[in-house]
Parts: sequence; C-alpha cells; structure tokens
Amino acid sequence: MRDAPAPPALPTPPHRRVSNASIAIAAASTVVEWYDFTLYLYFATVVARLFYGGDSAASLGTTLAGFALAYLMRPLGAAVFGHVGDRHGRKVMLLWSMALMSAAMLATALLPTMASIGPAAGVLLLLLRCVMGFAVGGEYSGVVAYLLEGAAPRRRGLVASSASAASEVGGLLAVGVSAATVALLSEAQLAGWGWRIPFFVGAALAGSVFVARSAMEESPDFEAQRAEGRVPEQPWRHSWTHHRGGIARAFAISALGSITYYVGITYVPAYLTSVGKMSEARSLILSTIAAVVVIAVTPLTGMLSDRVGRRPVLVGVAVLSMVLPISLFLAMANGTWGGALAGAVALAAVAGAMSAVGAVATAEQFPGEGRVTGLAFGATGATAIFGGLTPWLAHWLTERTGNPAIPGVMIAAVALAVLPLFWRLRETAPARD
Repeated sequence: MRDAPAPPALPTPPHRRVSNASIAIAAASTVVEWYDFTLYLYFATVVARLFYGGDSAASLGTTLAGFALAYLMRPLGAAVFGHVGDRHGRKVMLLWSMALMSAAMLATALLPTMASIGPAAGVLLLLLRCVMGFAVGGEYSGVVAYLLEGAAPRRRGLVASSASAASEVGGLLAVGVSAATVALLSEAQLAGWGWRIPFFVGAALAGSVFVARSAMEESPDFEAQRAEGRVPEQPWRHSWTHHRGGIARAFAISALGSITYYVGITYVPAYLTSVGKMSEARSLILSTIAAVVVIAVTPLTGMLSDRVGRRPVLVGVAVLSMVLPISLFLAMANGTWGGALAGAVALAAVAGAMSAVGAVATAEQFPGEGRVTGLAFGATGATAIFGGLTPWLAHWLTERTGNPAIPGVMIAAVALAVLPLFWRLRETAPARD
C-alpha cells in the first residue's frame, strides 16, 4: 500500500534533542501504564474470585474477557489523545492521559467487591477498566513519538526501546508487589483488603509521574512544526490522507509485538495456574524472572537495530516467533519447574526483542506531522486486537480444546502472516558512515 503524497514541507532546522531529564521522565512514565495492565493480568485469578465468584475457570474467563473489552477502548483513546498530541503538543497529551490514569487507578483501589454489592461490583470494575484503556490508548504512542523525536538520530533505536524497557519495569514492579502481597497475607486478608494494596501503589506511582511530567520539555519536532506553520489542523484526516501505508505497516509490526508480549508474557501466570497446575505464588515468581530478562534484552535489541537496521532485526524476531513458541508452551505445561522456567525465559526474550525494535520501527513509519495519530490508528489498533483479545482467546481455546500448545500456535500464526511484509519493509534507520 502506497502513502498518498504529502504536501511539501518547509525546510526544518537542524535536529535538536531534548534533555536527558525529559527523556528519562518520558521513558519512565510507561512504568505506570504497564504496571496497571500487567497487574490486572497477574492478579486475574484473585480478581476473578472477588468480583465474579462462581466456578474458577468461568470467572477467570470473565475477568480476561473484561480485559479484552477494556482494550477495545485503546484505539478510541489513542485517536482522541493523538489528535491532542498532533494539534496541541506531545507534553499536553501526556499530562492529560496520566491524570486520567491516576484517577482510574485510585477508583479501582477503592471499589467494593461482589461480597459487598453483588454483581454490580463486576460492572464497576469493567467500567473502570474501560476508562483505563481509554487513557492508556494515548500513553504509549505519545511516549514513543516523544522519545523518537527527542533522541539523536543514530540513537533512536536505543532511546525508543527504553519505553519498552521501562514498561517491563512496570510489569516487574506489578508482579513483585503482587507476589509480596500474596505471600505475606493469608487468603482471608487478601480477599478482605489486601488485594487493594497493589492498586493503591499504582495510583501513587501515577500521581508522582504526573507531577514529574509538568517539567518535561516539548518535543523539538512539534516545536518546529508550530514555528513553521506545519501543525495539521485535522490530524485524523491528515493521517488517513497521507499515511495509509504507514498505518498498515505499523499495524503489522505492532500485531506481532502485541501477541508475543501479551500471550508470551502477561498471560503466562494464568496459563501456568490453570494448565501447568502451578500455584499463584510460584507462577508470579516465574513472571518476575521473565520481566528481568525483558529488561536486559530490550536495550541490546534497540542498539542492534541502530547498528544493523530495523528490517533485519524484525525479520529475525519474526522467524524466532514462528519456530519457538509452540514447543515453549508445551514445556511450560509439563508441570515441572525447569520446563516452566525455560519456556517463560525464552518467550520473554523473544517478546522483549520484538517490543524493542517495534517501538522505533512503528514510529518511523510516519513523519513528524500526524505521527501520534498515525501510531494511534496503526500500532494501538493492532494492540487492541492482538494484545487485548488474545489472552482471553488463548484461555478460551485452551479450555475448549485441551491443547496446551494453542497459545504458541497463535503467536506462530501471526509471525507467519507478517514475515513477508517485514521482508519487503523499507529500511528506516539512518544510514551509518
């Protein structure tokens, strides 16, 4: 698919990077986004009992379906916040989205459970997940665009990958807080009040990031657009008119990044509990180890993409995503600690590598004008489908078929579908001397 020709741009001044402090604040802010959504999946079995009750398998399915439904709000939030980011600036967009996230997380921590108000508790939880999904829709695309625009051109892969690394720090924090809460409290204490602790921690974290963001610099690309009169008046129309091909390419890249992350990492605790017959505490420990692996792999992959290019790394990760996941999920299902550890670590490495190169590769499919909106339509749209729906679908298909390899089959199928596009992808990394 070819992009429509864009109107001629005025000459732009030499690229200016933002301060290291602004880069750090932007990257660290994804900690909050992924802390919350990862927490919800890691705590899925606990949340299922407290808000939906009944049969454990059925209530877990309802909890994962709620996660999927909330994720469908991400494209809407991304489109709304993308308009703000492309029209009024990246900083304003990131402040508004974090304010809404803070409020939603605090409200979740204060929710009454099914024991107090009956089925209404599950409805309220679902509504708050939808609010959170709407807010998060604007977060990741805004942060990646900001990091790309504020970094030195030949370090964009490394700097943009820091968003993925920081998001996994959020996941690591989520699993650590969850594991500590489950380990230190009795089942009665956990059901009575202990489950609220991780959500209060998230609300406090979000409030802190909101305060820090007020000191961020604006994106130099957006400042140049504003100074030269290149800010699009209607970002949605601009993106669909000029960047349809970029939207399609970003969708494909994010599709593989989303399913490897959400099925290969965040769904794993629920998978190990239901299929691998592992306790919640032990599955959370495994997830903590996997998170450390992702944090280590992400910057290395970002630097590699700066050195050899985005396309070779994308192709390599897609091939690994085709050949490894099926056997890795079977290894985790055999009930042994060694098999579960090997599977979780290898899946985490593949997912971390894909997230790292995917962050910079998707953002580079668009010029500065309309970049955040283009990411909203392409990358966030794919995440809603291949991130939000796939944990629920993997659980449902595994329960219905009794085949523990189903999650791996899902990852391999998406990798097979996008590999031809990756092979033909135009290189977007700056040429090295």
